[in-house]
Amino acid sequence: MEKIKNQILDLVRGADYIPLTPNEMLSLFNNNGYDFDEGEFWRTIQEMEGEDFSIAFTKRNKIALAESLGQYKGVYSASSRGGFGFVTTENEEFFVPPSLSFCALNGDTVICKRLDRGSRFYGKGNEAEIIAILDRGLKEIIGTLTLYNNGRGQAGHITPDNERIKPSVLVSSKALNGACHGDKVVAKITSYPKAEHDPIRCEITEVLGKADSQEANYKAVLHSNGITTTFPQGVLSEAEEVSLEKISDTGRRDFRKHTVFTIDSHEAKDLDDAISLEKTEDGYILGVHIADVSHYVKKNSKLDKEAFNRGTSVYFTDKVVPMLPKELSNGICSLNEGEDRLTLSAIINIDKKGSIVSCEIVNSIINSKIKGIYSELNDILKSGEKSEFYQKYAHVIGDFYEMYELYKVLKEKSDRRGAMELESEETKIVLNEQGHPIEIVKRERGESERLIEQFMLCANEAVATYLYNAGMPCVYRVHDEPDMEKISAFALFAKNLGVDVSSLRTKNKITSSQLSRVLDSARKKENLPIVSSILLRSLMKARYSPVQKAHFGLATEYYCHFTSPIRRYPDLSVHRIIKAMLKGEITENTIAEYESFAANSAMASSDNEVKAVHAERDIDDLYKCVYMRDRIGEEYEAVICSVTSFGFFAKTENLCEGLVPIESLGNGFYYDKDNYTLSRGKTVYRLGQKIRVKVEDVDISARQINYYLVKDKNEKQYKENISANEGVEQEIRGTRRTFNRETGSGRKKQRRYSTFMELTHKRGKRRRK
Repeated sequence: MEKIKNQILDLVRGADYIPLTPNEMLSLFNNNGYDFDEGEFWRTIQEMEGEDFSIAFTKRNKIALAESLGQYKGVYSASSRGGFGFVTTENEEFFVPPSLSFCALNGDTVICKRLDRGSRFYGKGNEAEIIAILDRGLKEIIGTLTLYNNGRGQAGHITPDNERIKPSVLVSSKALNGACHGDKVVAKITSYPKAEHDPIRCEITEVLGKADSQEANYKAVLHSNGITTTFPQGVLSEAEEVSLEKISDTGRRDFRKHTVFTIDSHEAKDLDDAISLEKTEDGYILGVHIADVSHYVKKNSKLDKEAFNRGTSVYFTDKVVPMLPKELSNGICSLNEGEDRLTLSAIINIDKKGSIVSCEIVNSIINSKIKGIYSELNDILKSGEKSEFYQKYAHVIGDFYEMYELYKVLKEKSDRRGAMELESEETKIVLNEQGHPIEIVKRERGESERLIEQFMLCANEAVATYLYNAGMPCVYRVHDEPDMEKISAFALFAKNLGVDVSSLRTKNKITSSQLSRVLDSARKKENLPIVSSILLRSLMKARYSPVQKAHFGLATEYYCHFTSPIRRYPDLSVHRIIKAMLKGEITENTIAEYESFAANSAMASSDNEVKAVHAERDIDDLYKCVYMRDRIGEEYEAVICSVTSFGFFAKTENLCEGLVPIESLGNGFYYDKDNYTLSRGKTVYRLGQKIRVKVEDVDISARQINYYLVKDKNEKQYKENISANEGVEQEIRGTRRTFNRETGSGRKKQRRYSTFMELTHKRGKRRRK
């Protein structure tokens, strides 16, 4: 049947295909010498139409490609607010109205059909209804158990941690398995909804602890994101065995007498990159020496399969969940000071203007001269010989200063080509001996962090270019161009903050250089964090791909990840391809195999990256909630960092983000989604505005902090805060006056108008009513 299926798909995907009836298609195949069995052909047609939905029938009963008739396969993402959702397909995204979800749940693989203009749900043209569910993505639910008496004994209701799960979740008395009221539980789904108001039925499989405890919620985050903290015994045994292998320099270029060293954070134990530098008459020779993980993690070994499934190391506040066992990640692969280590080195020739002239990749061996620490080297750059750390680095300080010189050259070149430098605020959460958060501070990035970042960017670009020019497979890191509609919305927002957006006035495609000029203007206006945050939401997400594409944000034509194989599988994949190339193993017979490997690695690595990012963010949010739960009633200076129709989020001085609900502000507020504002009369709340808040309550399970707005006692200062950006206020008041002339004034009608606008975004319908 697979052979018949492939032949049918090849036929209907052809540019000159004219839809045929099944009998016409069968005759065509038989006339061309395929001689298909008629029964098997019809079974294949039935499966392709009713099971995998790759084909569909026209109104005249002729076979066509499903997508040509508006049917698409994708993943359903339910909204956390309201019953609507979205289906993301390979090429586009569809909006699914609440009543057309076909009982799909968040994460399901579905078939959706684009709605035509005659549908009452038709709007922008990207609306669709779900017509089939191919695979249930949700297999279990994590949440808080509430027990109640149903007349036949105790039964349970689970409030999911995931707000995207909308149906009721019920547990029978026989499926409680010892769970108690108020427990955080893991429940396996035994029955899915078949009609609109059907519940999900579950059986509890694990009790994590009390729902309001830090420990239970920590376990819940790990479980919901599929993070496993332990390794199978077979993987551990293999790691121990390979770590005992004697290090040999046979067939390797020896850099042990060169000044090679690492620069990392004080707490880092998985050191996978070291650097060296030689200054020449024409420029510089930069050596980027990366742990040769592929030497120890052989293809299809237990270690390799485990690393592929994990995809990345996950860095939490209190621990690291490594991609590889510690015998490798902290041991034989880590480029520890004073120890011989096997490496894969990129030797990069760079001219005086920072351009890459050539790149050579070799098997090598190094011995790191020192473990450089970011904070210590930053102090040396600031204080020079007066630094308390100067003598510690005396034997490498000359090389370090030359590296700093090259860094400035590379940074200048990066700025010239328009690479974007978005500012993100990372937190450092300090725990006591009991694992309880006692302090939250902003993590600072100094010059030595930026130096390493530029060197790694340079190496990644050089290696990707090297592989592309050699015609080799590669796992590229790509970043697609942004959607122009989103950039237009961003430009309006930035302009209303006083940021110069003149560089974005173009009918042609936007470049990273143009956006960089906007960020420079925001930096001068001292609102770079807010502008960076909104721009980041407007850009596409970077991902891994086996197909070469430019990296928009970095403004590079070729880019991959090469520098962190201890903690990222795509880097390990690139190493494996390079090693095969160096050994002469990539031939006409094997290149298809490595291309397939690159494609599989790219897909799995992208998925695992998203999972790790979610887990890291959730754990950070959990610790912030635990920290702020001890401070309910305290007041903080804050900045509005997000505005929604249900309130606004504020970030305090210690970077703890919480919601100020709209109902706590009073009635009559209007949400302007284009300018990210909530307004009522002269009172306006907008992004970047400074306010004062009080911690109202904290929900550990939902990882949600609620704030209450505290008006400044200094009324003059308070009025200044809410009256910033007068131009936006005048525009809003003008809109209000126009509306009131047509419908009458009054707070009640304003509230109705706000709700209506939020639901339909169409003033015309309101006027006709």
